[in-house]
Amino acid sequence: MTEYKKYHCMECEHFYDEAQGDPDSGIAPGTRWEDISDDWSCPICGAPKSFFKLLVYPA
Repeated sequence: MTEYKKYHCMECEHFYDEAQGDPDSGIAPGTRWEDISDDWSCPICGAPKSFFKLLVYPA
C-alpha cells in the first residue's frame, strides 16, 4: 500500500493531497510533492510551492 502525504499552504490553509493531486492545475492524482514543478503555486491564494509545509499527524 502506497502512503500519500498531505501539504498545507501557510498562507490560506489550502491542502495538497498527493492521492488527489490538483486536476484543475493539470496535476494528476497520485502525483508526489517532489514531482510538482517548483513554479507551481497554490490554486486558492497564489502562494508559491515553498509556502507549503508537510502535514504531520501525531503518532
